[in-house]
Amino acid sequence: MTNYSEKLKQLLSLVIQEEASDLHLSVGHAPTFRITGNLIPLVKEKIISPEDAEGFASTLMSDFQRKRFFDEKEIDFSYDFEGKARFRVNTFFQKGSISMAFRLIPNKIKTIEELNLPAVLHDFTRHNQGLVLVTGASSQGKSTTLAALVDEVNHTQPVHIVTIEDPIEYVFEDDRAIVDQREVYQDTLSFSRALKSIFRQDPDVIMVGEMRDLETISTTITAAETGHLVFATLHTNSAPQTIHRVVDVFPSDQQNQIRFQLADSLLGIVSQRLIPRIQGGFIPACEVMTANLAIATLIRENKIHEIPTVIETSAKEGMISLNRRLVDLVRRKEISLKDALNYSVNPAELKNLLK
Repeated sequence: MTNYSEKLKQLLSLVIQEEASDLHLSVGHAPTFRITGNLIPLVKEKIISPEDAEGFASTLMSDFQRKRFFDEKEIDFSYDFEGKARFRVNTFFQKGSISMAFRLIPNKIKTIEELNLPAVLHDFTRHNQGLVLVTGASSQGKSTTLAALVDEVNHTQPVHIVTIEDPIEYVFEDDRAIVDQREVYQDTLSFSRALKSIFRQDPDVIMVGEMRDLETISTTITAAETGHLVFATLHTNSAPQTIHRVVDVFPSDQQNQIRFQLADSLLGIVSQRLIPRIQGGFIPACEVMTANLAIATLIRENKIHEIPTVIETSAKEGMISLNRRLVDLVRRKEISLKDALNYSVNPAELKNLLK
């Protein structure tokens, strides 16, 4: 009989040792790692059966989590592996069997420099109030960037930071700040409920793991307007797309008001994607929009399509267009031209810039 607890320990230890980003346990396949973007099956391990998958899942989940999983058919939670590392675990059903995806979260929170992020991001941590959005597709490093920003505040300012996460990924060690981390379902019932009560918790800085719905987005914007510095994420690919997404969540009769609120409260948007490095690993390519007077005016007047032009012409203010960053990475031989073109939202412009 398989000891699933011991087997899982072996696999997770190997994830850390091999510097894999993910582990997949799926019925009909050997345990599989993702290393620098590629899936690599552990061919010496036996193929996972439905019983194995259930055994691995049961080993990790509490009774409460197990009930929620069988009620809702999927669950996200974090797992502290013997103090060596944390994993974000998503457990779900497919074709009637259980599958699990583990994402490795390093114990050490890296700095903006260590992550190769633009230096202008430091500026976002020095404000007393306003909204900073970190955006990008899934698995593009949003949580890692968010953690770097919040941890910089933690190390530099005597403030109260409250985070709302699903699940908690990086764990902050209090330095100059007091950091209270709330996990949805464990410490609060929902993002929106946690945000409603957050104003009574005397926060200076708020981190919202994900702005998922109208209520969460609305309360997040209100928090940024009412004297709080707010960091949050969205699944969007550019600054204009992010503004459209936020505004379009609201009913049409409220959208004009939201544009004005956003124009007044927004500090900036960082849209990032992780690009394979020629030397191995990944490097972030960021579009950075800081909300200056020109940007605020375009948001109020609903001229969102003109924002890329302002970003392109505002390099002196710290703004960075995605194509400019891609050109820089290609010229420094960090990434290939092929990858730069694949990740660009305007490949024709990129080719012109490279000429």
